[in-house]
Amino acid sequence: MRPRTPLVFALAGWTATGLAAVWLPQAGHVWQGIGLLLGVFPAADLLALARLPSPELRGRTHGILLLGAPGRVRLTLTNPSARHLRFRLHDLHPSAFAVSGLPCEVALGAGATARIDYRLTPSERGSFTIPGCEIALSSPLGLWVGRRTPTLSTTLRVFPNLARIGRDVLPAMQDRRAAAGGRRRPRRGEGAEFHQLRGYHQGDGLRRIDWKATARMRKLIAREYEDERDRHLVFLLDTGRRMRHRDAGRSHLDEALSALLTVAFVALAHGDSVGLMTYGGARRWCAPRKDAQTMRRLRERVYDVQPSLEASDPLQAARELLHRMPRRALVVMITNSRDEDQSGMERAARLLRRHHLLMIADLRESALDRSLETEIADLPGALRFHAVHGWLATRRHHRERLRHLGVEILDLLPAQLPGAMVERYLAIKRAGRL
Repeated sequence: MRPRTPLVFALAGWTATGLAAVWLPQAGHVWQGIGLLLGVFPAADLLALARLPSPELRGRTHGILLLGAPGRVRLTLTNPSARHLRFRLHDLHPSAFAVSGLPCEVALGAGATARIDYRLTPSERGSFTIPGCEIALSSPLGLWVGRRTPTLSTTLRVFPNLARIGRDVLPAMQDRRAAAGGRRRPRRGEGAEFHQLRGYHQGDGLRRIDWKATARMRKLIAREYEDERDRHLVFLLDTGRRMRHRDAGRSHLDEALSALLTVAFVALAHGDSVGLMTYGGARRWCAPRKDAQTMRRLRERVYDVQPSLEASDPLQAARELLHRMPRRALVVMITNSRDEDQSGMERAARLLRRHHLLMIADLRESALDRSLETEIADLPGALRFHAVHGWLATRRHHRERLRHLGVEILDLLPAQLPGAMVERYLAIKRAGRL
């Protein structure tokens, strides 16, 4: 408990009166009277405050909270006493989150219930626990304020923000689909999806003959197949220490998750199954599916993944993925590599290329591009320019080696990732390479 401003001013005035009594003896009686009042009323008010019950925090509700987007949080409080309560309220939300609408002044009648809404803007993904709220309860006379902390533990889940799906990616996807034509033509050949029955042609293999239809029609009938329409897309997401790098206030892992969910949305719209496996930190696996709950399932699996301090091992991840996913799929690896990682990357690429079509999205820091654009004014600047230029040249060499292995390779900035991945996925889809 602490005194409020009116009581502090009263004490200051009482002190000033006491000092004046040194030179004005008649002020001594005034000083004694004020002292008696300041001894009785504040003490009674303090005792009344100690006996006041705390408001009860009955509920905390919120909608879906997205990274960087304001979300509404509602608090429900009740007054269990027969006294009118006045207090100042602040919720114990994560300190890094921006908030509007708090703290707020609340007046709660006897037995009444109040609902307080405020806006919370998360600056990080993941799960966060709010243990309760903090209340500064005013005494009946307003001379004291007591701190109370009603407890109600609530878990906030902050998901990646997919606003760019509607803003950037979907219009581009619709334009490309319109340009390519909306009708999909089946391709005849040795596909795996049955298309129709037809008469037997010279050169058709014996395995293509449908013997039941042949017996029924009394002539040779063959099955015709087409390439499967529904394919598998599996993301292999690096969550190791390299994904901790930040560009424009967002980590590379945050950008990778936004791109992953964006491409997953597009792939599901095209009828493909989408799955996920992480490596280099927290191990998560989500088998490829294409039902209505796939996006929700993916979001639930990755929303709280954070970059670890571990060194990622792409070769081990490739072995694990082959064990989990023997059927052919488009595997999209999202990582941030260095020279010392290239040996493992190439071995992983050779291993995955035996059964899958592989695409690697290798992120780089925007600081590298900025250093090349900076004007060279001194020797340290020149040395930095040549070091960055040489490192990028080595990176291009490694990229060409992966491309010779048959790998689709993307070398780009984190902000470029969603659009580039969607464009490459649609190009692979149109070419029928799956």
